[in-house]
Amino acid sequence: MEETVKSYIAYLEQEEKSEATRRQYERDILHFLRFAEGNELTRELVLQYKEELQTKHRASSTNVKLAALNGFFTFLGRDDLRVKRLRVQKRPFLPREKELTKAEYFRLLEAAEHRKNEKLRLLLETICGTGIRVSELKYITAEAVYQGEAVIRLEGKIRVILISGKLRKALRQYLRKNGISSGPVFITKNGNPLDRSNIWKMMKALCKDAGVARQKVFPHNLRHLFARCFYKVDKDIARLADILGHSSIDTTRIYTMSTDREPRRHMDALGLVI
Repeated sequence: MEETVKSYIAYLEQEEKSEATRRQYERDILHFLRFAEGNELTRELVLQYKEELQTKHRASSTNVKLAALNGFFTFLGRDDLRVKRLRVQKRPFLPREKELTKAEYFRLLEAAEHRKNEKLRLLLETICGTGIRVSELKYITAEAVYQGEAVIRLEGKIRVILISGKLRKALRQYLRKNGISSGPVFITKNGNPLDRSNIWKMMKALCKDAGVARQKVFPHNLRHLFARCFYKVDKDIARLADILGHSSIDTTRIYTMSTDREPRRHMDALGLVI
């Protein structure tokens, strides 16, 4: 069965699924097979696994794992094993403990500057100033900086990311200072593009100095901050969806959520409670 899993992952690569997605699917499928312990694959067994997932994971995480399994079952020609994902009512606001505020973001920039880590400060500004995914950072190249836009090609989709005037100026100065004339802007000492784990560790190292909770500091939260700030100014969710590379506006709505503070203020402003 493990050989079959490898064949499925190879199939996903042909379908132009990202490397991160392929790794996640492989982990989830192998975890299920360990749960099955060599027993015959039946719908009842899959339903038992679904129940176990619900006791250990959030609904959203459970649904991701079930999606991986359902795709694998279809690949096997066993649609009879597919199970429904959990129905999750969308939360109308973002939990406060997860929201990275603009003020906290600026403190992270100050902490990077205090450490004299120009690369890290500019990296944070690049992700937050464009809304790109951390996996797309490699498309921010010297050529893209001088053109003022980056062309991102992932999973068969192509989109153009604009690099604003201020960011472009800062990136050009960084390129000249570090003698980078072509290729990715953010690289290791060996000249390789910074990967997700490098960036994660670099960001987490700023938390204490910046006075920002560690659970708020990760690359994708910068993307969420960009989305909230852009929507507050532009109010065009369709345009924001295009910029973020979302195929569904429903996904983009999640990115524009604020915490419960704003809805509470709006409710008080109704003047319905004396």
